[in-house]
Amino acid sequence: MASLSGTKRLVVKIGSALLVDAATGLRRDWLAALADDIAALRAAGTEVLLVSSGSIALGRRVLSLGVEALPLEQSQAAAAVGQIRLARAYEEALAPHDLKAAQVLLTLEDSADRRRYLNTRATLETLLHLGVVPIVNENDTVATDEIRFGDNDRLAAQVAVTVGADMLVLLSDVDGLYTANPAVDASAERFDVIEEITPEIEAMAGDAGSGLSRGGMKTKLMAARTATLAGCAMQITHGHRAHPLERLSQGGAATLFTAQTTPKAARKGWIASMKPQGSITVDEGAAKALLAGKSLLPAGILAVSGSFHRGDPIEIMGPEGHLGQGLTRYTAGEARTIQGHQSGDIEALLGYPGRATLIHRDDMAL
Repeated sequence: MASLSGTKRLVVKIGSALLVDAATGLRRDWLAALADDIAALRAAGTEVLLVSSGSIALGRRVLSLGVEALPLEQSQAAAAVGQIRLARAYEEALAPHDLKAAQVLLTLEDSADRRRYLNTRATLETLLHLGVVPIVNENDTVATDEIRFGDNDRLAAQVAVTVGADMLVLLSDVDGLYTANPAVDASAERFDVIEEITPEIEAMAGDAGSGLSRGGMKTKLMAARTATLAGCAMQITHGHRAHPLERLSQGGAATLFTAQTTPKAARKGWIASMKPQGSITVDEGAAKALLAGKSLLPAGILAVSGSFHRGDPIEIMGPEGHLGQGLTRYTAGEARTIQGHQSGDIEALLGYPGRATLIHRDDMAL
């Protein structure tokens, strides 16, 4: 049964067709109701991130560009105009609940490049810890076809993976995945739960149906595959009516794709599978701390080997040999400079501020 009960970290994808009406513009009442839902989830202890379309749809109205397909430069111009309005709309909707919003613009390169990935992850984690609601969107003003996600379904799945979310909700124009298109086939039946995305299920997916929306069921299945393999369950539910998350919390109609593992286990497995670009040797005290679940501080490092960059996987060696590996927050040169020193000395040693840990415990597989 559809539910958000027990969800600790939730990513919600909102399509343009839900947020923007082609005739009247921004659906402010709907957005206010969504803000009510977010506030209720936050009060129940659930962290919420939004992946929201809408900047191009809002911008093109201001620029009177119509609803037909736009050339790239006009789409990017519309996005530049619309992003300001989209961010302001969320800020104003969340403010009555004493919730702060932050805009985060991403491209495919930001998830493909490990350094950018770590920066994105650190920023989103910090925003959540500060009680902020991040509003993520693809950076349409600079993204070209080569560096695009192409749709916010897959962007939402990547954001869910990046932050280790345990639930992804795609608000759609249908209340789940059906055996056929329910708009044209009255005998179509909705799947309540999908535990495996088979070729037969993929064959049931259709294409986008809205002039303002680029996503279809095919992209939602791609998002489901990405999310569930990384330990994040996913639900598709109807989002057009007010309070979509409240209805889902109360068991509203949806299709649930079950997670294949846990976010933590999936991330550890991903880190462990990488080829290390160098190694560090730690002392006995640091080794014990790491095995107890602590992060690696510079003070515990005895030696640094190899040439590596920030975000690269490196091997961790202890007094008795291999301990594991992790993603470094410093280059090899920086690591050699700060090894054996206290975290408070990093800025003086490097000449600029740095992170307190060389490898965070969340970026480590032992």
